[in-house]
Amino acid sequence: MSETLKGHCMCGAVTVTARADKPEISACHCSMCRRWTSGAMIAFQAAPGMEATGPVRRYASSEWAERAFCETCGSSLWYRVTAPGPHQGQTHIAAGLFEDATGAPLTAEIFIDRKPAGYAFAGEHARMTEAEVMAMFAPPPESGA
Repeated sequence: MSETLKGHCMCGAVTVTARADKPEISACHCSMCRRWTSGAMIAFQAAPGMEATGPVRRYASSEWAERAFCETCGSSLWYRVTAPGPHQGQTHIAAGLFEDATGAPLTAEIFIDRKPAGYAFAGEHARMTEAEVMAMFAPPPESGA
């Protein structure tokens, strides 16, 4: 999955060209991802240089991130960190847009303590709670100086 991937939304109005930062996918179980996708958000981290054409809409879903979707069919496209810090600009693209991304291994689940009880992903991989994820993205404490 290190090669360039070409994908599209459900209706084909938006096309996305990207490379995976790593040949792996992850799942997010946070409440926003579950509302956005009606399940876990299955995505891969894009390497710099992702391109999208077509009617892309962006939505600032929190103080530190935006989500993009196709304006025509509503397909989830990506989640991007917008807050300043080491993760700013990091983009996680919906794996379902790409036929070639389906063979990548699941290596992580985040917000695992928010996952509905009715499903589980098999296999050994990293699992992070909401508190662990929030600590990773929290701004550094201000110094008293």
